Amino acid sequence: MVAKKRVAAIVKINLPAGAATPAPPVGTALGPHGIQTMEFVKQYNAATESQRGQVIPVEVTIFEDRSFSFILKTPPTSELLKQAAGLDKGSATNRRELVGTVTRDQVEEIAKTKMPDLNAFDLESAMKQVVGTADSMGITVAE
Repeated sequence: MVAKKRVAAIVKINLPAGAATPAPPVGTALGPHGIQTMEFVKQYNAATESQRGQVIPVEVTIFEDRSFSFILKTPPTSELLKQAAGLDKGSATNRRELVGTVTRDQVEEIAKTKMPDLNAFDLESAMKQVVGTADSMGITVAE
C-alpha cells in the first residue's frame, strides 16, 4: 500500500512560458519550501515551450518530502486581451482613457480559451467576465 504524500504548501506564480529562470519570482516563492528551483524551472520550461511569448500561471503543490507537482493554468485574461488589442499594457485610468478595442469574436475566443479556469457555467457568462476585464483595462468591445 502506498502512503499518500502530505501537502506542505500550494504556491501560485505567473511565469513567462518556456523562459522561466531560478531568479525571482521563482526562487523567492519556492526557496523557503526547500524545493530545487532549477529542477522546477527545467520542468516548467519543457512543459510550456510550445506557448513561448505568453504568460502561463502555474500552481505548484509542494509535499512534505520536498517533492512537488504542478498544474499549468490558462494565460491571464488581461494578457489575452492585450494580445488581441495589440497593446503593451492597459489603461492607467480605466473608463476615462480608452487604449484599445477588441471585437465580439475576439472576446468569444478568449472566453473559450479561459473556460477551464473560469467559474462560469456557459460561454455567455464567461464572455461577460472577459468583457468586465476589458472594461477595467480601458479596452472597448466593438459589436
